[in-house]
Amino acid sequence: MRVVSLVPSVTETLAAWGADPVACTRFCERPDLMHVGGTKNPDIAAITALQPDLVVVDREENRRDDYDALVAAGIEVEVLHIASLEDVEPELTRLAQRVGADWRPEPLPQRSELPPLHRPGRDAAGARSGRRGVGGDQPVRVFVPIWRRPYMTVGAATYGVSLLEYCGVQVAFANRAEPYPALSEEDLRSEPIDLVLAPTEPYEWHRRHFDDLTAFGPAHLIDGQDLFWWGTRTPAAVTRVARTIARALA
Repeated sequence: MRVVSLVPSVTETLAAWGADPVACTRFCERPDLMHVGGTKNPDIAAITALQPDLVVVDREENRRDDYDALVAAGIEVEVLHIASLEDVEPELTRLAQRVGADWRPEPLPQRSELPPLHRPGRDAAGARSGRRGVGGDQPVRVFVPIWRRPYMTVGAATYGVSLLEYCGVQVAFANRAEPYPALSEEDLRSEPIDLVLAPTEPYEWHRRHFDDLTAFGPAHLIDGQDLFWWGTRTPAAVTRVARTIARALA
């Protein structure tokens, strides 16, 4: 089946299924495949010329205008929408059926299998209690900056927040209605933050930025793909993210 993937997570997942697409975006980290633009500006003419059987897009990653242009060109388009960990299995099941992949879902790790996360300063007795969070009641509160100037973060109904909450932390500003709210420094200074998790994408944070980030809390890098790329990587990514946070808090 000739599939074009306009979603990095899908490109990675298709490869894991042994069903490489014939083309993908330049953000998919597949230099061996033909690139047809980016997630927000795909080359519709190049995609049409490939005569694909299917183009896979995602409501979060791609634009409605490009979906409409592909449909108008007579191309079959599969639209995925993953806004939480719970969405991964049904959406991937549907995609696997569409592309004819023999895939069986891998279960998420049990919460009891993940490292307990405690704020620095917990005493040994508190840590041995086995209850997540400070004193067994308040979870560790993290800030996840995904952009700067202005600072932006992940808000309600996003996969990244769902994954972090599954790991046992509370995400600052996740109660805001926007999926990716912009924040002022005043916003950040008014919120209690135990840990700043600086992902390696979409903004490429480096340690040279930590002087700015540590104004809001202790800052640590985290793999942005594990945090935001859903797909076949999800079960293992949950464990890696939880371990990264536990090491940052140690």
